[in-house]
Amino acid sequence: MTEGAGGAATTAAGATPDDDGPLLRVEDLQKYYYEQDTLVDRLMGREPRSVKAVDGVSIEVDRGETLGLVGESGCGKSTTGETILMLERPTAGIVYLQDLEISALKGRDLRKARREIQMIFQNPYASLNPRLTVGQIIGEPLRNFEPQLNKAEREARIRELLQLVGLDPFFINRYPHEFSGGQLQRIGIARALAVNPIFIVCDEPIAALDVSIQAQIVKLLDRLQEELGLTYLFISHDLSMVRLISDRILVMYLGKIVELADRDSLYNNPRHPYSQALLSAVPLPNPKQERNREQMVLEGDVPNPANPPRGCNFNTRCPLAVERCFTEEPPLREISPGVWVACHLVEAVKGHE
Repeated sequence: MTEGAGGAATTAAGATPDDDGPLLRVEDLQKYYYEQDTLVDRLMGREPRSVKAVDGVSIEVDRGETLGLVGESGCGKSTTGETILMLERPTAGIVYLQDLEISALKGRDLRKARREIQMIFQNPYASLNPRLTVGQIIGEPLRNFEPQLNKAEREARIRELLQLVGLDPFFINRYPHEFSGGQLQRIGIARALAVNPIFIVCDEPIAALDVSIQAQIVKLLDRLQEELGLTYLFISHDLSMVRLISDRILVMYLGKIVELADRDSLYNNPRHPYSQALLSAVPLPNPKQERNREQMVLEGDVPNPANPPRGCNFNTRCPLAVERCFTEEPPLREISPGVWVACHLVEAVKGHE
């Protein structure tokens, strides 16, 4: 599904990098949450209902690439990121980091692999311990993964990381309440970088920040990627920011992939009706173009993931749905080179299929 990008590294768990293959490979990832059955359910012989937060996601991410992941709230974006990192154990599916099957790891082996896969969390106010200083927050992964460092070496590394993310190294003894939201997110980024990971899940890292600060954080992530050879999964509902940083973009709806394409293809010619609706809601900088363009407004709410529609998940809100959409689930298929769409109504480029 993907084409190559540069970079290489060796995992802490001993995997040998495959320069020709993707850095991350996810196959049929599923994460279901089961509702607790009640006495009535047991007496009636009913099976507990499952909420399909992530339902059959398969992706590949190349070295040095940023894969954007977009969709409405509740579509499964954050759960996908958490399950890839094994913060949530998958119900089914396989996750490979290079040649290492991290979904099969547990205990000490999984802990060793974690230094290669890190996360930048959405809310820096909640993800940083208010009782710890900046130095203790950033130094915690160093104490866990590099215990051979003495106090002076660890402090030098922390100051280096602060400088790397654009903060004064003398902030090392300050507490989180002394910083702005943008500064706190930079501290969270420094913590994620402490043990030199090769893959980072950015889980809506700009959602809790002022608009004036969001672009600064995106530019910082872009610079760090170039300098350190990082690979990102960038999760967001802000399509304008996703466009700035992503190489390819994956669109999710109700736990499933509905479209996957390179940035320019998706923004210039979205193929799935849901992608078209999302992009039509993004304001254009040119007032004349904004006034004249036709918006695609979706009616209704996202269905309950515990009781998804039969056929295509999007059929209850799709203005183009036909009878087939209510009876048959559309497969995710490549309609042109690098463009994957799950829709019965989208025709493939002649000669591609």
